[in-house]
Amino acid sequence: MNLVFMGTPEFAVVTLKALLAAGHEIACVYSQPPRPAGRGQRLKLSPVHEFSTSRRIEVRAPLSLRDAAAQETFAALDADAAVVVAYGLLLPRAVLDAPRLGCFNVHASLLPRWRGAAPIQRAIMAGDTETGVCIMRMEEGLDTGPVCRRGRIAILPTTTAGSLHDDLAELGARLMVETLAQPSIPRADQAAAGVTYARKIEKSETHIDFAKPAVDVRNHVHGLSPFPGAWTMVSGSRIKIMNCEVLEQSGAAGVALDDQLVVGCGVHALRLTRLQRQGKEAMDAGEFLRGFPVPAGSGFS
Repeated sequence: MNLVFMGTPEFAVVTLKALLAAGHEIACVYSQPPRPAGRGQRLKLSPVHEFSTSRRIEVRAPLSLRDAAAQETFAALDADAAVVVAYGLLLPRAVLDAPRLGCFNVHASLLPRWRGAAPIQRAIMAGDTETGVCIMRMEEGLDTGPVCRRGRIAILPTTTAGSLHDDLAELGARLMVETLAQPSIPRADQAAAGVTYARKIEKSETHIDFAKPAVDVRNHVHGLSPFPGAWTMVSGSRIKIMNCEVLEQSGAAGVALDDQLVVGCGVHALRLTRLQRQGKEAMDAGEFLRGFPVPAGSGFS
């Protein structure tokens, strides 16, 4: 097919690569404009923009698609379909209607659960035992369109947002290629029941509350790992917890129960297995303790 691709982060690059490998023509790529990054605040291209440039594919990075001129140049591409993966801009009706077959989105949840901005993190934080990817034909509503194809992935006690991100990116790429290969693309309306919204992660949510049950704290930690990272204060230092495991022990919430990073919670306890000090790389517990001992009785606040 002759496709327009619309995406911004690394998650989207996986689908773009799969479409090219499948033999589709990419008439143009749309991505978010370059943003200031790093200490020098130099403008940095998005991962999709960088990859597309390396493949000599035209890239457009408009601030909006709401003006008539932008919509006309989009329609002039005469695309069979648009593939949208974590693009970051709302598509107005004129854009949605321009491709012959419509616009198709890779959404990282089992719709209608977790519509919105942060479905990967919210699924883990909520304690879901599975999630997946839906290929959705887009409408003007927020992730309300009919689903063309879906795939499922289990969420394990060891699953983090980072590992799930990678698995869902691969699954979404495969499902999108399979969807576009069908002679007639099926569509099924989403169920009216079970709608939840995956609101954007706020900084205020990243602090760890060890008064909660250990399972809930683990889900909170893993849902925010590796970015933005859930944190706690220990001996005056701010520490991010990247990985942990639940233990059927008991002790005072927020207190180290030994010198090996076992911390009491409201119910049971957690062993902290991967941590990060400010200005340092993330490291496993053993390496962390060699440079930052945490004796039994230390408080986590």
